[in-house]
Amino acid sequence: MNQTLTKAAGQSPVMSVGSAEKAEVCASGTNAEPNSLMEVVLSRDNLMRAYQRVCRNKGAAGVDHMSVDALKQYLQQHWPVVRERLLAGTYQPQTVRRVSILKPQGVERLLGIPTVQDRLIQQALHQVLSPVFEPIFSESSYGFRPGRSAHQAVRAMQAHVNEGHRWVVDIDLAQFFDRVNHDILMSLVAKHVQNKRVLRLIRRYLKVGVMGGGVVSPRGEGTPQGGLCEALHKPPYVE
Repeated sequence: MNQTLTKAAGQSPVMSVGSAEKAEVCASGTNAEPNSLMEVVLSRDNLMRAYQRVCRNKGAAGVDHMSVDALKQYLQQHWPVVRERLLAGTYQPQTVRRVSILKPQGVERLLGIPTVQDRLIQQALHQVLSPVFEPIFSESSYGFRPGRSAHQAVRAMQAHVNEGHRWVVDIDLAQFFDRVNHDILMSLVAKHVQNKRVLRLIRRYLKVGVMGGGVVSPRGEGTPQGGLCEALHKPPYVE
């Protein structure tokens, strides 16, 4: 796997995700040198970290029935072609598999399971874009963010109580992810990411159809919960 991705990466810059050097590359990739951002996403080091993360997360197979354990062998054969399509801006994500789970009180929650290959690509995107968007998220949000947890949110509420506040309001946006407006979301993302190939790829992940019961349904709004690109749509985004 290491050798395959190294060879496929060609002359892409090698970076250490989370380092100061990476943050500098991201800044130039999203502003001064927008054409370099996809190369950063597809760099060997970023891809290897994404691959390791996908393998650790395990998870169910997508519509192609490929398991995480089968991903390495598949990439050894097909990754150079996939990478070429990503760089050319012609890559098409595969259909998402719809599954449902029961939440407390018997409420059904719909999840979308991307293929493991698309999870790899989404994870690689997430690792590069997360440092770009994290600084503009609200300091008061704790869910699904690096270095933050529900326990920290509880401690923050305890601090508010100690300061004399007596009310805590819990608000749940009903079917938020099902109603995300693609155009509004992409306009917000485009303010911080100017690379057309990356923007086009994110929109394709938003638009990709969902398969349930053997039928593929197109999607004009919303995003399935379960994919890594879901992190771009979190409510703490602040303008």
